[in-house]
Amino acid sequence: MLVASSGGSPAADRQPEKPREKPRTATIAHVRITGDLPDGVGQGGLLADVSPRLHRLVERLDKAADDDRVAAVLVVIEAPAIGRGRGDEIRAAISRIRGRDKPVTAVLVGGSAVPYFVAAACDTVVMPPAATLELTGVRAEMMFYKSLLDRLGVDAEILQVGEFKGAGEPLTRTSMSPQLRKQYESFVGDLFEQLVERIAEDRGLGPDRVRALIDTGVFTPEAALKASLIDAVAYEDEAVAALAKRLEVEKPKLARDYGARKMDNDFSGIGGLVKLVELLSGQTTVRAGKGRQVAIVHVAGEIREGKSTDDLLMAGAAGSETVCKAIREAANDDKVAAIVLRIDSPGGSALASDLIWREAERAKKPVVASLSDIAASGGYYIAVAADKIVAAPGTLTGSIGVVGGKIAVGDGLEKLGVHTDVVSRGRNAGWLSMTEKFSDTEREAFLGTMKDVYRLFTGKVAVGRKLDVATVESLAEGRVYTGRQAVEAGLVDRLGTLDDAVDEAKQLAGIESDEDVERLLLPEPRGLFDDLFAAAGGQAGPVARLAAGLPRGDLATRAVLMARAAGVPGLEPLAAEGETLVNLLSGRPQLLLPVRIRIR
Repeated sequence: MLVASSGGSPAADRQPEKPREKPRTATIAHVRITGDLPDGVGQGGLLADVSPRLHRLVERLDKAADDDRVAAVLVVIEAPAIGRGRGDEIRAAISRIRGRDKPVTAVLVGGSAVPYFVAAACDTVVMPPAATLELTGVRAEMMFYKSLLDRLGVDAEILQVGEFKGAGEPLTRTSMSPQLRKQYESFVGDLFEQLVERIAEDRGLGPDRVRALIDTGVFTPEAALKASLIDAVAYEDEAVAALAKRLEVEKPKLARDYGARKMDNDFSGIGGLVKLVELLSGQTTVRAGKGRQVAIVHVAGEIREGKSTDDLLMAGAAGSETVCKAIREAANDDKVAAIVLRIDSPGGSALASDLIWREAERAKKPVVASLSDIAASGGYYIAVAADKIVAAPGTLTGSIGVVGGKIAVGDGLEKLGVHTDVVSRGRNAGWLSMTEKFSDTEREAFLGTMKDVYRLFTGKVAVGRKLDVATVESLAEGRVYTGRQAVEAGLVDRLGTLDDAVDEAKQLAGIESDEDVERLLLPEPRGLFDDLFAAAGGQAGPVARLAAGLPRGDLATRAVLMARAAGVPGLEPLAAEGETLVNLLSGRPQLLLPVRIRIR
């Protein structure tokens, strides 16, 4: 019915206003990938996201995949210092987001091969105009100190069981032995082929074309775009705008640092003080879940006797006491159905490795080993206790052999006017003396202990991997393999990520594949107080050690501090390696990767 208005104009002359459509909106999750991102539980409380761990980053990416409010993800990759195993974990998490039909754009702020292959897992890769892409291949480097020791009048005596076990070569040679070079050429070659295959598959390029691009090596963003290695040259804000256009929204909500823990900074009153202490100590209020759990026990860093360390000055170490306690805790927990050993370690003490192996082997629950960037020598020794072993294609593993020795500084001290006199009883009483080289009987005694450990190691591999001893001997002698090579050799069951290892554990525990399980991360995270003062463990933290005047046993920490104070580029990493060398010369058999490998 038409009604005339009081002004005499017919109502039909005015069209009713259409309700305004609300502009579409969507959330774009913003996640920055940078830093070391080590394996392990790390710190709890206040510092949990200050120095983030790999598992926290993966949790945040998985949260974005499951969050219905998130329509797309922007990952900003700023040269993270990660290896190929950890890179595969991040790639898998990105793939899970894309599997939910959510576009993922990578802003690659420069970087080398591993950051690039993380970026290539996204459906769009952009670089800012001033960045640089470095796809120069694979390079392994090591330093040799024999000439320096000769000048100082110092003799290093390193014994090894295994023709390819070259952990002591930096102290006894000026270059690689033919045996060590042969195995380096083998795994570096496989890592190179893996790099070619990944880029070819991700970017739709032929392998020969990728090899030619790698030989070019260094690209400006424009050159990388022309070579089809990236999709656009753009800044971060332009990448956000492109995602918004793809989502057909005008004003997307950008959730910066998506999934990072937010800290309640109201510390007023008594309640605030209690909250602050909890944050600093790493304590959190966690309700125990009712469902079944898979325990993830981290073995991160060099393997040593005693408690694990994860302090502020030195790299972390996996202590046999701490790791064994975590395995026992998981084995005795009725809610834990299976255990996954997440190993990122070059090895270390033979005794500590054997103690951890025993604790894993005696667990009355399924045990699966998940190998990260490196799980070699002592790290692999532990893995053979598992029912199944899962590795990344680029994991470095194997190195079945034993090494150890001592350094004799007597002649060097003589040059400085320091003389040593000795009173001794017992033919081998001086076997660990730092002033003299091994006598024949001392060398024989030391080598005998190493041969026993080698027989123990190869025997455990034979039993754990169900291989005959002759086959193990042909794979041992200190040889190093990539994860892909290890599968072919029978040292590893399959290639995959930590999620794949959890799936294997569920299957062994009789849990349906579609049943959700909680993950119990062990050992429990350390708090700031633990790291500074080791209040909970009785083991001096770095602040306590400094307060005590840095006792003689902490030469590595002192060296790092001196290197840091000197400000000489490259000196600090060299000083940090001193701790590994000290362990190598401890007089106890070591299950260590053949020298510290730097791969670029």
